[in-house]
Amino acid sequence: MLPKIKRIKKEKDFEAISKNSKSFRSNLFIFKIMKNNLGINRFGFVVSKKISLKATIRNKIRRRLTETIKAKVLDMVTGIDLLIIALPGIEKKEFLETKEAVSNALIKSGIILK
Repeated sequence: MLPKIKRIKKEKDFEAISKNSKSFRSNLFIFKIMKNNLGINRFGFVVSKKISLKATIRNKIRRRLTETIKAKVLDMVTGIDLLIIALPGIEKKEFLETKEAVSNALIKSGIILK
């Protein structure tokens, strides 16, 4: 689990990121990236009921995304808010496929400088 300071929890923050951000789309998820003035990175995850009606599956996807982000957080540029919106089809993917897709999207979006 990410530390509390690195999580986006408030609805107003989610709305601000949705409206004022750059988007990058993959076949498994959408990244919405917005700069913040906090000097730290914050992350939010959205896994809707369109993915699965079962909360256990939605939570599993959220945990997988969180673990992938935790592994890459030291390589990221600082001062961004990142919202990851899962798309249908992600529930059928294995963890390693999801991890690779997230890593590639982070590089493509410029969050990780390689």
